[in-house]
Parts: sequence; structure tokens; C-alpha cells
Amino acid sequence: MFTTALAQREKTQPGGLPLDLFAAIESLKKELNAVILAHYYQEPEIQDIADFIGDSLQLAKAAAKTNADVIVFAGVHFMAETAKILNPDKLVLLPDLDAGCSLADSCPPEAFAAFKAAHPDHLVVSYINCSADIKAMSDIICTSSNAVKIVQQIPQSQPIIFAPDRNLGRYVMEQTGRDLLLWQGSCIVHETFSEKKIVQLKIAHPEAEAIAHPECESSVLRHASFIGSTAALLKYCQNSPTQEFIVATEPGIIHQMQKLAPKKRFIPAPPLNNCNCNECPFMRLNTLEKLYLAMKNRTPEITMSEEIRIAALRPIQRMLEMSL
Repeated sequence: MFTTALAQREKTQPGGLPLDLFAAIESLKKELNAVILAHYYQEPEIQDIADFIGDSLQLAKAAAKTNADVIVFAGVHFMAETAKILNPDKLVLLPDLDAGCSLADSCPPEAFAAFKAAHPDHLVVSYINCSADIKAMSDIICTSSNAVKIVQQIPQSQPIIFAPDRNLGRYVMEQTGRDLLLWQGSCIVHETFSEKKIVQLKIAHPEAEAIAHPECESSVLRHASFIGSTAALLKYCQNSPTQEFIVATEPGIIHQMQKLAPKKRFIPAPPLNNCNCNECPFMRLNTLEKLYLAMKNRTPEITMSEEIRIAALRPIQRMLEMSL
């Protein structure tokens, strides 16, 4: 009996956490019939234990199709909200409820409601990086993967409000030739990249291609040979004959890039200051320990009113239909 108790004690860390978190999480997944969805910007160890890794569009589709009873969303709050909107009867967990989004926060519901009311003839296309309240006020949701495709399907005569990301909206305008009314929101990570430092990197690495996410400012995008969502950037690196890339998006994606193209070199685009500002502070709030505790304790849970959920569901469904 003493030997058994000692062995059990040796399998836990101070605070009661298991020494082998990967094994403990796998055990809880079976017990709960849970699926772990993780965004590309999560820590590498979370990406490695996830059942599905993707960008916002891929994760929304995965959430819509899952047969799991519990969805553990390793991402930020609006992503977990989207999963709950699509799965009202499932338990949706977010490892850290403080894992918010600077872009979503830049579009307060009350202010956006007034903005929308001032332009009643406009159709509202909202980037998925927004709160459930903003989704509920929208006509169609889009992601960086499908924003251009979505806008191209809307009649030219229909005026459009595009929210909340002004940089993605500006990029969509350039690609479609449409005149969009932009909400002036932005992502703190994608606005922190230094054009000057990227140019210096390109000089120091003349064979490298610069690739960028469309949430970046136009001064950064002009130096990119390819612009796309995180999933598109990943696919491009795999298929391109280029062996070296300067990557202007949250550097969490580089973990997958290196796994899928191990012989290639990926250089994270530097921020303006000597800091880790190119890492999303909200994405990084999720840890393997918090993920385990969320599954063990069945909390923090994502909840919302049924009125908001139903209103937010319609534009998401329209996006999924228009993305086929």
C-alpha cells in the first residue's frame, strides 16, 4: 500500500498537477468525449496535443462538424464563442477566460450599433474576430481566408460596412475594387511589425521571401510577395521552392511551418521595439496546465443568451454557405 501511494505521489507536481500532462489530457479527452481545437498562434505544446489545428475559418468548420460532447477551444474568446454559437448543446471550454482579442475589443457593441444605425442601407460584413454581440448585428461573417470571396459575391450596387479590422478591409478593397465603409479597428500584434526592420531583413537575406497576413498595415504588405490567412501562409511555404521566409504574422504559426517544411528557414518579422510584441499576449494566456484544469474541472465555460446566439448564428451560417 505504501509503495502504491508513493508511486501516485511521484506522478504529480506540486499543486496536484500530473507530471505527464499530455497523458492526463488524453485520458480526460476519452472520459469526456472531448475534442481540442487549437489556433495556429497557440504555444507549440498545445498545438501538438490538439485534435485539430487551423485558422479561424478551418476552426469554425471543425466546430460545426464535431460529434464530441465537449469542445476545448485553445484560442481566444471570440473563437470559443463561435464554437458555442454553432454548438448550443455542447460544453465549450476556454482554458483562460481572459484570453480576449484586441481587435474584438476595438469594436464596442454600443458604438457599433450607432455606426450601423447611421448607415441603414449598408450590408454588414464582419470579420470573425469580433464578439458575439457584433456577429449578432452582422449580415455575413468572413475570415481572412474568405473575405475577398465573400465580398465578391455581394452585388456591386449594395453598399457594405466592413468591420472591425481596417487593415483587412483595406486589403479587401484593393483586391475587389469595392468601396467599403470601414470600422477603424485593428490588431495590436499585426500593427506592431516594423517596415524598416523587414526591409533590413530582406537586404540581409536576399533569397528570402516576405509573406504577410492581411491584418498587417499596408506599409508592411507592400513588401510581401504573398499575402494570406495563416492557413494560406502555411500552404504557400510548403509548396514554394523558396527555402527562406520572413513571416509577418504571429510567430506561433512557425511551429507548424517548421514541422511541415523542416529543411526551410522561417524568420519572424520583428516588431517596432525590442520586445515580444509580435506575440499575441491573449493567445499566450492559454497553457497546457490551464487546458488540463479546464477539462478536469469543466470550467471556464462559454455561455451566452439564446437571443444573441441565434442572431449571431445566421451570419456565420451564411459565411459557411458562401465559402463552399
